[in-house]
Amino acid sequence: MIYIKFLSIGIFITTLAAVSFIYSGLYPVGADEKHNAFTFWLLENLRNNSIARAAKNIDVPSLDDPELLLSGGADYNDMCSGCHLKPGQKESDMSLGLYPAPPNLTLRPQEHGHEDKSHNDPLINAKQNFWVIKHGIMASGMAAFGPTHDDDRIWAMVAFIQKLPELTPEQYQIITARQ
Repeated sequence: MIYIKFLSIGIFITTLAAVSFIYSGLYPVGADEKHNAFTFWLLENLRNNSIARAAKNIDVPSLDDPELLLSGGADYNDMCSGCHLKPGQKESDMSLGLYPAPPNLTLRPQEHGHEDKSHNDPLINAKQNFWVIKHGIMASGMAAFGPTHDDDRIWAMVAFIQKLPELTPEQYQIITARQ
């Protein structure tokens, strides 16, 4: 009985401390502040595992059609390159101002600097890229394009992103020009 009493008191004090901390405004939420290591680890794992679960059953269509590169490239240039960069670009005002930093999609997936091992599988990568583009990621700066773009248009961006690390700046400029 005394054990339950101490447990209840402990839970009450922990809850009170958590609520007090939340309402105190003490935790820095500015994008120019870094999370502590535990918070960063927690959020990275939460995001990676959530995306992996949500994207697991997505069927990937053939992404080899050159037309996909042209339409996906133009959309990428208009909507994505400000944060995820262009070939030859190391940073932008947007990529520097976001935290966590958006992945540089001109690099191969394994080179993005994230610990997620699924980046080594192109099929899993395609599924996850599709899901992220369609649904976005809360509180990260990554918008959801599903409300404004149909699945075919999103798949075209996925196809382009797969080829992006192989493109030179000159090839990028040609492919991404609106026709």
